[in-house]
Amino acid sequence: MDKQILIIEDEIKIARVLKLELEHEGYKVDMAHTGTSGLSLFQSSKWDLVILDVMLPELSGLELLRRIRGTGDLTPIILLSARDSTPDKVSGLDLGANDYMTKPFEIEELLARIRASLRIKHHSTEDGLKMADLLIEEKSRLVTRSGVNIELTPREYDLLLFLLKNKNQVLNRDQLLTNVWGFDYLGDTNVVDVYIRYLRKKIDQPFSPPLIHTVRGVGYMMKE
Repeated sequence: MDKQILIIEDEIKIARVLKLELEHEGYKVDMAHTGTSGLSLFQSSKWDLVILDVMLPELSGLELLRRIRGTGDLTPIILLSARDSTPDKVSGLDLGANDYMTKPFEIEELLARIRASLRIKHHSTEDGLKMADLLIEEKSRLVTRSGVNIELTPREYDLLLFLLKNKNQVLNRDQLLTNVWGFDYLGDTNVVDVYIRYLRKKIDQPFSPPLIHTVRGVGYMMKE
């Protein structure tokens, strides 16, 4: 398997148990017990996945997550926390975590989530279209930004795909209607603006920087 996993967890007993379980599954594992040492270790090597505790000394897990995603790094990250509140989960996922588990948890569930996160990473690097931290995997129709899986309707996906395939080009509404809705579309051209708003809510608003831009009087384009 030879997948490398970094555990950043200040409860040494929990970290050791996780390390033993993961090594038993065939993963290569290293550990850090503070936010600063975790960041240093993360930057010193290439990792396939990070298990990150939210409450860490020196540098919080959320701040560490923010710094990692701020560099455009898309390494899958699973957050661990003793707190089960919805705002904590939302904060972590908005910052780019791939998953969130509340302590105590069953090791079997964590292993399943690790496998799922590694599958997403594998798919997103094969034949994918990329801009900044946005990835589209055409074979699986998987869309991620900062490592976060984004659910799109079929029409939203088709529009995003066409925009990304023509990145850095201004596309007017007629071009978008013809290529996304089809030559025989007879509805209102305002449907383009409506779907651009839908995409921005999912692709741009939760993340930074925005990738979908309006060119006044002309149309839309995707650029960094």
